[in-house]
Amino acid sequence: MSTNVSFEEAYMRLETILEKMNQSAVSLEESLQLYEEADKLISLCNKRLHLAEQKIETLIKNREGNLMLSEEGVPLTEEFSPASSSSFNHRPGQ
Repeated sequence: MSTNVSFEEAYMRLETILEKMNQSAVSLEESLQLYEEADKLISLCNKRLHLAEQKIETLIKNREGNLMLSEEGVPLTEEFSPASSSSFNHRPGQ
């Protein structure tokens, strides 16, 4: 498996493997090969997601929706945290 595979390609291959493994006609040997491939794909996807999370930063806005700046005039940011509530919640009228 090449590490040049995109996240989307790896994810689609994982779905294909899952479908194939759920078929009762798959031999034990083929199931083991598919499992090993899926394990590598899962690791690749997790690595790509982790790298993406590290790169994502959310701009902090005040209540009026204006960008908050530091004393140096640089936009304030905070690290992305999937556990925190999103500041991109749907607002009525948008």
